Amino acid sequence: MSDEQVEERLLRAEVDAELVGWRLDQALAALFPDYSRSRIQVWIREGRVTVDGKVRAQRHKVSEGERLVLRVVEETQIECVPQAMPLRILFEDEHLLVIDKAAGLVVHPAAGNPDGTLQNGLLYHDSSLARLPRAGIVHRLDKDTSGLMVVARSEPAYQRLVEALARREIHREYRALVVGRLRAPASVDQPIGRHPTVRTRMAVNPLGKPAVTHYEPIEAFHEHTLLRVCLETGRTHQIRVHMVHIRHPVFGDPVYGGRLQLPSGADEDLKVLMRGFGRQALHARRLILRHPVDECELCFDAPIPRDMGQLLGALRCHREAQETPDLDPAFYMAPGETGWETDGDED
Repeated sequence: MSDEQVEERLLRAEVDAELVGWRLDQALAALFPDYSRSRIQVWIREGRVTVDGKVRAQRHKVSEGERLVLRVVEETQIECVPQAMPLRILFEDEHLLVIDKAAGLVVHPAAGNPDGTLQNGLLYHDSSLARLPRAGIVHRLDKDTSGLMVVARSEPAYQRLVEALARREIHREYRALVVGRLRAPASVDQPIGRHPTVRTRMAVNPLGKPAVTHYEPIEAFHEHTLLRVCLETGRTHQIRVHMVHIRHPVFGDPVYGGRLQLPSGADEDLKVLMRGFGRQALHARRLILRHPVDECELCFDAPIPRDMGQLLGALRCHREAQETPDLDPAFYMAPGETGWETDGDED
């Protein structure tokens, strides 16, 4: 079983008279025939193409003399071998697995993480997964996001789960601790693509793919809010990007979170806990889907992991000690949110 390691190189060209008036994707396909037009269109949407130094949409009509730069993604193979590791499996039958992924576990092998990934562990758990793309993994969680993932174990299940995700028929619900106070449910409907200058980051980008995130505050703290978050789409870093876009980044996010903000009046224990948290406070809490073969409805819940539960507990203690007058006691805690996993460390 293998996965891709991404390498990049620059290709440059200038539009000649024969290409004037062509769409950008058509012109690039003609100039660089080694790459398919569909692949070029993906690169344009990801912001990997510039025209005279500016990112343009694929419908842009090129003009003579325009300088085109294409940042080509070359893919080489990384061997993915079975490796023994503990996996928290919540459900398993001949067609699928449901995993509660620990924070810190990378999903796929890639540059910098050639092994020790969830995919390596899945191949050890079931060697027959090698016949499926990416060992049956149909969606991802970021390395430091914990929680629920579904994995296909058969070809029919793989195809149907991919289709169900595309049709937005799989319900994914998260818990996110964000910086600042949010008081009302709302949605963020903003496209997401590659950051125009920092290629390792995603950003709200008008040339990106549609992305919709719904959120609802379920617990208020002194200077933070715990949210219930539901996704309509599944873009890379979607929750993290949308939250920072509305200026309420996920607490602890090392990429999008900015400078650590401690609540006023925090005691030394809370300061130590918050400074040492070490990841984004984001957990895939609930997963609802139809079984891809027998079509019965399946619903799974993954308790808040220990590290995030300890952080929430400390923030509750701080809230009570501060006796904040503008916090409605009825808003302190949503039903079913009090507990977290205690048998085993998630880190």
